Formats: sequence, C-alpha cells, structure tokens
Amino acid sequence: MSETHDLRINRIKHGTVLDHIVAGRAFNVLSALDINGTDGNQVSVAMNVSSKQHKKKDIIKIENRILAVEETNRLALIAPHSTINIIENYEIIEKRNVELPKKFTGVFKCTNPTCISNSNEPIISELLIINQDPPSLKCKYCTRISLTEEIL
Repeated sequence: MSETHDLRINRIKHGTVLDHIVAGRAFNVLSALDINGTDGNQVSVAMNVSSKQHKKKDIIKIENRILAVEETNRLALIAPHSTINIIENYEIIEKRNVELPKKFTGVFKCTNPTCISNSNEPIISELLIINQDPPSLKCKYCTRISLTEEIL
C-alpha cells in the first residue's frame, strides 16, 4: 500500500503564516493579534499537527494580511519559538522569529483583579518586561509582578 500525504490547509498566495506555535495555543495567538475573522480574509488554523522539532504544533495562515514586527512580537509570551513567514506569490519572501518587546500595551491584562487597568476606567493595561528568561512582567499601575503562565 502506498503512503500519501494530504495537504490539510491550502497554500496562500499573499499573507502571513505563523508556524511552530506551541500546541493548543492557536486561539490565544489569534486573540493577541486581535484576529477574529470579521475582516473577510481567510484564516486557517491547524492545531496539534505533527512536528519534527516538537511532537505537536499549531499553524495559522492569514491570507491578504502582512503582520508587522510589532504585532508578531506580541507572540513572544504565547509562542516564543514560533516562526513568522511572509508569503508573496505562494513563496516565502521573509522569515522571522518573535522577540520579547520591552512592554506589552493593551495586549494582556494585569493579573491583579483590583488593578485600575481592570476597572471601568479608560486605562489601557501596560505590562513591563522585568526579566527575559523566564519572562516576568510588572504592571505599570499596580506594580504586581506576574509570570507568563499567570497572564495566559
């Protein structure tokens, strides 16, 4: 019996492919990038796909949208080893890795439920990176320190 390999998600002509996302975190990635599918662009999500580097991974393909470096760096906590591939005419024209920014503004919430950034006040959350490895963050407003696992 011959073995066949099926392509489970169609290739995209123009857009961004997020590869090597930690298995099970694709929806966290979409949320952090504020992608909800309402803009009309095709978004494909594959979760728990076999991987040579890791046992499983998630993949997201976003057609007709090139993510900026600032956007993809939001993924540094959620998917620190992810690869961002920029696609043009079905070919990868740019490949980049995520880098931990100095702060996250409006991306993640403070873990302190009584923090002013979690109230009805018109304040946008701002978490400062105070340690790179392992990442820990400090709220600009209440100064609570949180680890990645608490924020996600």
